[in-house]
Amino acid sequence: MNLPDDISVKDIDVLIIGGGTAGPMAAVAAKEKNPEASVMLLEKANVKRSGAISMGMDGLNNAVVPGHSTPEDYVKEITIANDGVLLQKGVMTYAENSFAMIQKLDNWGVYFQKDETGEYDMKKVHHLGTYVLPMPEGHNIKKILYRRLRRHRVVVENRFQAIRVIKDSEGNACGCISLNTRTAEVLVIRAKSVVMCTGAAGRIGLPASGYLYGTYENPSNCGDGHSMAYQVGAELTGLECYQINPLLKDYNGPACAYVTGPLGGYTANSKGDRFIECDYWSGQMMMEFFNELQGGNGPVFLKLDHLAEETIQEIEHVLHTNERPSRGRFHDGRGVDYRTKMVEMHISEIGFCAGHSASGVWTNEKGETTVPGLYGAGDMASIPHSYMLGAFVFGEICGTNAAEFAAGREFAELDVDFITAERDRILAPMKRSDGIPPSQFEYKVRRLVNDYLQPPKVTKKMDIGLQRLEAMEEDIQYLYARDAHELLRANEAQHIYDCAKMAAVASMYRTESRWGLYHHYVDYPEKNNEDWFCHVQLYKNDSGEMVCKTRPIDPYVVELDDSEKNAYAQMRVQQAG
Repeated sequence: MNLPDDISVKDIDVLIIGGGTAGPMAAVAAKEKNPEASVMLLEKANVKRSGAISMGMDGLNNAVVPGHSTPEDYVKEITIANDGVLLQKGVMTYAENSFAMIQKLDNWGVYFQKDETGEYDMKKVHHLGTYVLPMPEGHNIKKILYRRLRRHRVVVENRFQAIRVIKDSEGNACGCISLNTRTAEVLVIRAKSVVMCTGAAGRIGLPASGYLYGTYENPSNCGDGHSMAYQVGAELTGLECYQINPLLKDYNGPACAYVTGPLGGYTANSKGDRFIECDYWSGQMMMEFFNELQGGNGPVFLKLDHLAEETIQEIEHVLHTNERPSRGRFHDGRGVDYRTKMVEMHISEIGFCAGHSASGVWTNEKGETTVPGLYGAGDMASIPHSYMLGAFVFGEICGTNAAEFAAGREFAELDVDFITAERDRILAPMKRSDGIPPSQFEYKVRRLVNDYLQPPKVTKKMDIGLQRLEAMEEDIQYLYARDAHELLRANEAQHIYDCAKMAAVASMYRTESRWGLYHHYVDYPEKNNEDWFCHVQLYKNDSGEMVCKTRPIDPYVVELDDSEKNAYAQMRVQQAG
């Protein structure tokens, strides 16, 4: 192995990419499975404050707690919410391990709200079952996770951005190429197994505010895992099933009608009338939101002004402390008081996020991707509606299985030519004296996404969007970075570019409408179960082209009655008379 002197190499048994929610749990699980194994957590920021939970979380959205629901209940709920297109075995694996994970986190010091009897204080938000468990001190969760990493002596590499996952001659994942975001040092981590926990692709579309980083999802979650998985040859699935959320107007956070629902809040139109029965996010809920706007009843609002003072104070504590610390200041700046005014809402930019929909890198019930030795957990993986607790559960599963895969394996021989070429490609923007700033390239990509790919989807628009995106590929060779931080942004912009192309290619492949607003295809307005009750898998073929194929849906482990299948389509409030 004769790598150039400016490329460092570290050998590690199990490599975890991403230090948000799933990553730390995967690292701890790998060490618990094999305390002798070396485990590294690679994070492009700092593990102490990275990922979607960096500012805390107000509660668990999908807690399967005995006495309130069963794993079978939850599988049925998510099957209906996801229009039947899912790997039920994966959802069942989550549901069966949900309560044990809650107890584990409880023992670690995560505080969950209890009722007067000392039992978990569950709230009903979902259309059918009861799965929400408040976390009044959710802002402490990163500290608790970090203490676990230290206790298990996990090697933490902060400020290293993963750029490419690498494979050995037999097609197994064997590490990654990374970049120091402060020094631009190229570091190759040679590993026996790899777990990707890189979060959602939250920077595909452009927020209504126009601010690049004003996205619903943590803006550092730019789809780098989706892009790396695609480039290394893994299959992705459901990328036509966009994530679209109800947001506060001009604020990068959810309106949280689903949080306030148990306390009496709800989504209302401009007349103050409730028009959907359930505020739990789904494609159909967003379709009703869209229809209300199109019908001249917008804007849509979060209505709290009818509630008692003590209730509003409780809501303010939850939303302004745990959910988003800056939310109270934002409302103050706009002169919005929950007691006197409804809060304006908006439809978010698009993204890929299995946490709230079903789009991501294909993984099975073991967390395995289609590349041996490569695992995925959290918002970047395809198990639908996973949320934070799903990230923990599958983080643990992936860490355990990755440690098993690594056991007894030898380190692979590195492809020196490939790594050297990648070094040159990665560092090229800093070698130029002038060119296109990463922010300018990224803005253009995301503007194209909004103009041409945002639902309602139209073939001609998406075709033009894809053509213009493909034309932008030539611009990549002109990206210019003045320092290591801009180099990080240049790499992120290329990951975003890959995700934007994926959104277009997958959307045009599925010629039907499904999942409400998520895949509302104007040219094919009807659901077509005969031809399209299947997964759409996107991958890179042998010629290097981005292509799609269908994958049959595995046999269900929980069957549904015909009368249950359309439950989420019955969300509109029926007006009397």
